[in-house]
Amino acid sequence: MKVKNTKSQKQHKTHKTETGTLAEEIETYGVNDLISFLEKQKGLDYDDAEIIRKEKINGHAFLKFTTKKFRDCGMPGGTAMILADFAKECKEKKSRAFSSYRTKKDLKEVLEKYGAGRIEDIPQFSPRIHKIDEKDESFLHCLKDIRIKLSNMGTVNQSNEAIRCEYISAILHACVHITKNLTGKYIRINPQFEIIGGESTGRVDYAIGALEELFCITEGKQFQIDIGFAQNIMQCESAYRTNKRKQKADDAFYDYIFGIVTTATEWYFLLYTPDGISCTSKNPLSIRFVESALKEGSEEEKELYKSVKRVMEVIVGLLKDRVDVEKMPVVKKQRVCSYFEE
Repeated sequence: MKVKNTKSQKQHKTHKTETGTLAEEIETYGVNDLISFLEKQKGLDYDDAEIIRKEKINGHAFLKFTTKKFRDCGMPGGTAMILADFAKECKEKKSRAFSSYRTKKDLKEVLEKYGAGRIEDIPQFSPRIHKIDEKDESFLHCLKDIRIKLSNMGTVNQSNEAIRCEYISAILHACVHITKNLTGKYIRINPQFEIIGGESTGRVDYAIGALEELFCITEGKQFQIDIGFAQNIMQCESAYRTNKRKQKADDAFYDYIFGIVTTATEWYFLLYTPDGISCTSKNPLSIRFVESALKEGSEEEKELYKSVKRVMEVIVGLLKDRVDVEKMPVVKKQRVCSYFEE
């Protein structure tokens, strides 16, 4: 006997997907974006960059260029061959998975790409916080949820990543809800959201954004915060490129993405822009999820509430900033600069 599918019986996807390849990403590059990309990937020098600029070679044209075409533009023979081979490689190359960045060598390569030798060398920025009322409904709901999880799962000490993500999720959901109420803007949180853009691809633990934009990417870890940094930087870079592709932007496009690297007990924040990265590695926030905090009126309970509120105020501040900022590149640049003003 055949059974008709009802609405309740239909399967629904638990995550959204962004499809694409490295070649499709390069297709969106304007002249300046292509030059920047080739400078990072192939050490393109000033003279060769000027040839590309003069000939107005964008990403679409680059992928079709051969050694002869580069030579016809006045490119030196060696450079022409290198760029032509690289264009062919890009058309065949698959983007690297975020999860594959898992060694000290990978971390070093990612940091060097942004001019840093160690995490401690990354420029610092000061997140703009938004004070949360202690009686805020979403805040109180979050605390109640955390208490239930603590009661069911116990102290977070040697807990695995899945358990830690239970607490991360509770905090992020509350922050998104508070931000929606504050701004009246459409904003969503998508667990296990897949992003493909530029060099890397894969699912991120949590992506927060609107219909056509990603605002904030969170990477949850059991430990290994340093590897979390490498993965989150590449995730933010891909999110930036995804935003640019979806908005069909030109060379004037400018955007910034916030990143969060956390074990639930430690919280680090990143700011990604096409000009570079900055973070709060020297001033992480911490939360102690201990069963003794379940005792009403205890010092542990007070400290738990205080530390959760402090983390949420930073996240809400970042989300509110990103949701409210105007789309004009000059305004976004000014907003980013304000994070470094004393």
